[in-house]
Amino acid sequence: MKDFLTVDRVANQIRLRRSTYTGNFLLVEGSSDTNFYKRFVDQLVCELVETSGKPSSKQRAIDILQILEKSNFQGVLAIVDADFDRLETLLYTSPNLLRTDSHDLETMLINSPAFNKVLSEFGSEEKIGKFNRDVRLVLLENGMSIGYLLWISKCDGLNLTFEGIIFSKFIDEQTLQIDEVKLIQEVKNKSQAFSLKDEDLRQQLNSQKSNNHDPWQICCGHNLVEILSFSLRRVLGSNKAADVEPNSLERSLRLAYEEIYFRQTQLYLDIRIWESNNQPFRVLRNDT
Repeated sequence: MKDFLTVDRVANQIRLRRSTYTGNFLLVEGSSDTNFYKRFVDQLVCELVETSGKPSSKQRAIDILQILEKSNFQGVLAIVDADFDRLETLLYTSPNLLRTDSHDLETMLINSPAFNKVLSEFGSEEKIGKFNRDVRLVLLENGMSIGYLLWISKCDGLNLTFEGIIFSKFIDEQTLQIDEVKLIQEVKNKSQAFSLKDEDLRQQLNSQKSNNHDPWQICCGHNLVEILSFSLRRVLGSNKAADVEPNSLERSLRLAYEEIYFRQTQLYLDIRIWESNNQPFRVLRNDT
C-alpha cells in the first residue's frame, strides 16, 4: 500500500482484494514491523498490509481497522506499538486490535535474549566487565528521561521534536548518564520551542518520574538503541559509528530474535486467542 493513499482507499483495496483472497489481513505500521512479523506469519493464509503514512502509521492502522469493522468485514487484525497506551485512557479498543507487550517492537527486542546476543557481538567483554552494571538496566534508567519528556510533550500538546536529536550532546560517554538540563535544551533547540521554560519542563519531568511507571511502557525503543549505539563506540566497545548505527543495530536485534522468544510473549498468546475466536482465519504458522 502506498504512503499517499487515504485510509478509505486502503480499506477499499482490502475489500476488493477479498474477492480473490480468502485469507486474513494483518495491518502493521511499517517496513520494520513487516520484516519482523513475516518470520512468524503464515503468508499463505495471512497477508501483511503496511499502514505507513500521515498522520501516523499507528493511527492509520486503527482508522483502517475501524472502517472495515463498521462494514462487518471479517478476517482483519491490526498490531500496533503500545506507546503510552497502557498508561492512558484508551480512545479505541477492539478485539481486532493488539498492542506490543512493551512500548514498541524495539523494546520487545531489547527485553529478550536477542539483546544479549547483539551486545556480545558488538561489545567488548573486557569493557562490559569494567562497566560492572547491567547494561539493559542502564539503558532503561536513562531512556526514562527521554520517554517521560516525550509523554509530557504528547499530553500537553507541545509538539516537541525528538527525531534527529544528537545524543552526544546530553549523554556522559563514560557512565551513559543523561544530563536532563542538556536534554531539554537539545529538544527545545531541535523543536525551535524557545518560549518553553527549562525549569517548567524539568519540574514536570521530576513529577512524572516520581510516579514509578513501568519503564518498559515509558521508554521508546529507538531511544534505547541510540544509547546502545553510543555506548558501543567507547564505553562498552570500540566500534566505528558506522558499524553500530541505530538502524543496523535494530536490524541485528530482529535477526537475533528467535521464534522461542516470540512464543513467550503476551502478544503471541493474544494472536492465538484471536485465531481461536475468528476461525477459519489464521495469522501464525502452525509450527510457530
